[in-house]
Amino acid sequence: MPLPDEKQSIRRSSMREEVYSQLLTWIMDGTFHPGEKLVDKDLADNMGVSRTPVREALCRLEDKGLVESAASRWTRVAEVSPEEPGMIYPVIWTLEELAMSMAAANITGSDIQDMENSNKMFKQALMDNDPVASTRFDADFHDVFINRSGNPHLKNILSDLKVMYRRLEILFFEGYTHITSSFNEHEQIISALKQNETEKALKILHTNWVNSLERLNNRTNKDFNN
Repeated sequence: MPLPDEKQSIRRSSMREEVYSQLLTWIMDGTFHPGEKLVDKDLADNMGVSRTPVREALCRLEDKGLVESAASRWTRVAEVSPEEPGMIYPVIWTLEELAMSMAAANITGSDIQDMENSNKMFKQALMDNDPVASTRFDADFHDVFINRSGNPHLKNILSDLKVMYRRLEILFFEGYTHITSSFNEHEQIISALKQNETEKALKILHTNWVNSLERLNNRTNKDFNN
């Protein structure tokens, strides 16, 4: 289990959440690969904490399907199956369409600007072949209207699903091929929202996710067949 060279400094006041957040980040960004064993003592030493918050974090991650374990034998990063994208993406796009329909009347000029800025940074990250940054800016784009929906329960559910989504996108990243598709679809969503064409924006959002699933399936099938 190779750990980052630089040891992490965890603040005692929020130890449990920071340990959990750090492990989540390492799994999501590919620092720890699917199937890689996680040793609580090594993780605790790296973060300068006791094994208790690490074990608690690993249990939370197992509840979310990101870690799997066999009692008294091993704990490891959960494997990814080729069927996983097809189970996750339709749920996300259904909930995002709900979020956008709730948010449309409340989206401001500042929100549009935030979406445009996130999309520009998304394109740049793709051009830089940076999967971690590209998935973050893509999430930032979608988060604008999710947050504007005003529904914290919807936001929390999508937040958990987006962890799985980002992990998949990073694991099977093929950056530059996304630019003319996902970036342009984002631009079309912004244009529709500017014109108060909510139904059009919803259709483009749906297309964006369906196309993203198709692109990811092409990459995962190629990877699993090699």
